[in-house]
Amino acid sequence: MALDWWTLGLQTLNVLVLLWLLSRFLLKPIAAIIAERQQAASRLLDDAATAKEEARQIREAAEQARADADRQRAAALRKAELDADQARRQRLQEADAEIERRHQQAQEALDAEQQMLQTAIETRAGQLALAIADKLMQRLPDSARVGGFIDGLVEGLETLPSETRQTFSRPGVSLLLKVPRPLTDAEQGACSDALRRSLGNPLELEVIVDPELIAGLEMESEHAAVRNSLRADLARLETEMTLHDFQRP
Repeated sequence: MALDWWTLGLQTLNVLVLLWLLSRFLLKPIAAIIAERQQAASRLLDDAATAKEEARQIREAAEQARADADRQRAAALRKAELDADQARRQRLQEADAEIERRHQQAQEALDAEQQMLQTAIETRAGQLALAIADKLMQRLPDSARVGGFIDGLVEGLETLPSETRQTFSRPGVSLLLKVPRPLTDAEQGACSDALRRSLGNPLELEVIVDPELIAGLEMESEHAAVRNSLRADLARLETEMTLHDFQRP
């Protein structure tokens, strides 16, 4: 029995020694290794957390950059659409302006052509009227082409303002008397007498034959003219008809 206790004591002592040895040479290094591994693991966890945070920040920055890029792209697309729409509107306006300009040019060309045609018609009508009047006057006595117009010439002089009439009656002023044919001495004397009575002074008349008068007399000075001829009457009639055409609605 005593041996058993002794044996138990030795065994206990062995266990204690073994525990001391284990704690001295095995458990402490292992604990140190474990602590070191725990610190390393903690550092790794901290590094992982830091990396995770950096990754999150990078992801958020990337998402923000993508959102900014999307906004910029949308703005660029919108601006491109607006620019294209503005360019299209500009082209349409330019096309409308060009159409209007060409229409205006066509209308002006048409108006000019109509005016030229109207002028040609009026010119031809005037020529025909003169030719007809000339034919009619040829059927009248030759004296009627001059004598019947002397009084009308005098009346035309008397309707002029006094200052204008004085330009005909100044001494030394040469007056031009246009006639449709050569005057007889009697006709020239009648003209001179009638004009002298109207103007009150002797006159120096230069007589020129102008067949285009057809019939009548025209007197001109340097500053005025009096016309009493069939050509002048036809010209006035043509002017009045032209004005009437322009004034018609």
